[in-house]
Amino acid sequence: MDTRSIGSLRVSVVGLGCNNFGNKLDERASIEVVHAALDAGITLLDTADIYAKGRSEEFIGRALGTRRNEVILATKFGKPMDETRRGSHPDYIRRAVEDSLRRLGTDYIDLYQVHEFDEAVPADDVLGALDDLVRAGKVREIGCSNYTVAQVRDADASAKKLGSARFVSVQNEYSLLEREPERGMLDECARIGAAFVPYYPLAAGLLTGKYRLGEAPPAGSKVARKGGFDDVQRARLARVEELRVFAESRGHTLLELAFSWLLTKPVVASVIAGATTPAQVAANVRAAGWKLSEDEVRAAARASVR
Repeated sequence: MDTRSIGSLRVSVVGLGCNNFGNKLDERASIEVVHAALDAGITLLDTADIYAKGRSEEFIGRALGTRRNEVILATKFGKPMDETRRGSHPDYIRRAVEDSLRRLGTDYIDLYQVHEFDEAVPADDVLGALDDLVRAGKVREIGCSNYTVAQVRDADASAKKLGSARFVSVQNEYSLLEREPERGMLDECARIGAAFVPYYPLAAGLLTGKYRLGEAPPAGSKVARKGGFDDVQRARLARVEELRVFAESRGHTLLELAFSWLLTKPVVASVIAGATTPAQVAANVRAAGWKLSEDEVRAAARASVR
C-alpha cells in the first residue's frame, strides 16, 4: 500500500478507525479486524481513550501483542471520560497519557492527539505539557482533532514561540459530502506543513454504496436501527446517487470514489475508516486504488455539492 507522512511518521494511505471496538465489536471480533488490517498493509490504527470508555485501547493492545512495531499507533485524549477525566489541563494530560499507555500495553504512543479544543486552557500550557511527553519518549508526535483554522494557527504560533513540539496533524471530518475543511483548513495545513487526516470519509455510511435513493435502508444497517433516514440524509441521497452513477460509469464503485477522491488532496495523509469485519478491511484497502484524473476530481466535486 502507498504511504504518506505525518511529521516523522510514515503511514498507510488507508487507516483503521477503531471506534467500533468495545461497542459494535467484542474483543475477539476486534482482534480479528486488527489482524486483518495488519495483514492487508494498514499501518495506522486510530483510536481514543473515550471509545468504549477505554475498551478500544485495551482491545488494540491485546490484539497487537508482538506486532506493536508494525503499526503507527494513534490515540486521543480530552473528551470527557467522566466528570474528572476530561479537558487539556497539563495535570490531566499527564494522567491521560499514562492511562492510555497502560491500556494499549505499550511504552510509547506514535501520534497523541487532542480530541477537542479546550477553551479553558491556554495553548502554551497544552503545547508545553505535550512537549514534555515527547521529550520523555512517551509520545513521538502530537496532533489535534476538531480544531478550527484559527485554533490550529494559534497552536502553531505557540509552538514556535515556545520552541516546543508542534501539531503535525489535524483530524477533522471530511468527505465528498462534508466539505468544510476546504474552507481554509486544508490550506492552513499546507501552510504550516501539517498532515490532514479525514474521519467519517464515508459520511456515516452514505458513501458505502449500501443506501439507495428511493429504497428503504437495508435491514440491520445503522440507519435502519435508527428508524430510517433523517432529513439531512434524505437530502444527501440525491447527491449520493449522482456520485454512484459517476463512479460506475467509469468502472469503479462509490466506495472507491469516496476513498480515492480524498487521496487526491496532497495534504491528506491517511483516510481513517472503521470496519466491523475482515472483509470490510479488505474492501477499504482496495478502494484507495483509483487514480482519478484532474477532470474526474473536479467532476466528482461538482456532483457532490449539487
